[in-house]
Amino acid sequence: METLNTLLFVLQVLIAVALIGIILIQQGKGADAGAAFGSGSSATVFGSQGSSGFMAKFTSILATIFLANSLFLGYLASQNMRTEPTSLLDRIAVEEQQSAEQGMPAMTEKADSDLPNLPEQ
Repeated sequence: METLNTLLFVLQVLIAVALIGIILIQQGKGADAGAAFGSGSSATVFGSQGSSGFMAKFTSILATIFLANSLFLGYLASQNMRTEPTSLLDRIAVEEQQSAEQGMPAMTEKADSDLPNLPEQ
């Protein structure tokens, strides 16, 4: 389960970096390639939709994968929080319960009699 979380988190970071790169590469609607050549109708150089067809589709696909991965990571985190205790007091109780189930004596603090005596002067 831990490796799945790690793989999904790495995938999340890679998709985020790819989204940032793809978005920064794209040009605005008014800055199509035709405008660079002094043409007044910049949308006619690459057709009626302009040059953003592939990039816009790729961006939306990456954004959809990013959203689905985010939701799945959130779901896994919520399931993980249900199984693990959230408080230090809860953890001690869980450890004592697990050691009692295994037939092992619970670990307690050492009493003062277990400490060695200090040399007297």
